[in-house]
Amino acid sequence: MKTPPTLHHIANLWSLVDYPTSKKPWSLEKQLTDIKASGFDGFTTLATKEHGRLAKKLDLIVVGYFASSNPADFCKLIEQNLEAGAIHINVQLADHDTPVEKSVKLAIQLQKLAAKLGAKTAVEIHRDTCTETPEKTYAIAAGYRKATGELLPMTWDFSHLSVIKHLAPPYWERLLIAPKLIQRAEQFHFRPFNGHHCQVPVTDGKGQLSHELKQWLPFLDKTLELWLAGNQAGREVFMVPEMGPIPGGYNFASLPNSWEDAKVLRPVIEKAWRKALLTQPKYSKSK
Repeated sequence: MKTPPTLHHIANLWSLVDYPTSKKPWSLEKQLTDIKASGFDGFTTLATKEHGRLAKKLDLIVVGYFASSNPADFCKLIEQNLEAGAIHINVQLADHDTPVEKSVKLAIQLQKLAAKLGAKTAVEIHRDTCTETPEKTYAIAAGYRKATGELLPMTWDFSHLSVIKHLAPPYWERLLIAPKLIQRAEQFHFRPFNGHHCQVPVTDGKGQLSHELKQWLPFLDKTLELWLAGNQAGREVFMVPEMGPIPGGYNFASLPNSWEDAKVLRPVIEKAWRKALLTQPKYSKSK
């Protein structure tokens, strides 16, 4: 039997923008205290020393973040996250119109620098970055592997690809087409989606799971089963129930609050994880 991987539930501080109200939003410490109380193991953001101080106080994991198209900024941004205690860093790399060849070079620069600094970075699949479309995402990954002989570490957010491709349930037939890249990943942004909206509500406003969330759940199951089918013994994986707030347009004022929905989504992911572990008898116990 092999030691199973460890799942870390990570809240995105983005979900708490203007929470509970835009006029009286919580302080950072109150946000992080509620994250801890809600069963999360950590949080993700562009981390600062203050995030690091409070994370240490509350015994929370820091997952860093930055967005950049300028390699001259990579070092200071990685160091900023490391100084805050980040053990993994999510990167939104370059722009929607950055050519594949340049994107590959940027990814190589990023990973080499991260290794030199002792950081773990992953390129997020996200609109308005170099990974905006599936075609560019896989071309960049192929170029990176050709140049380095290694799989590109990526943060998978399938919601962006689903919207780009106008998909219908069950989603996985078009999205889970790169098993090795998916199994290489250490971070997933599990925002429920469909083919028209990169975010659908978790709950229906009446305390029950929404119809759209239920349509998405089989995709969650398949993704976790695929990831666990790889050689994941002893690894750590960071899963973010990433519900976007009203500012920025991810959520609507008439829908359930993004942070409240994220707190409901966390145990949904946990349940799916434990179910997926049962499909892998090679692991000696579930975590």
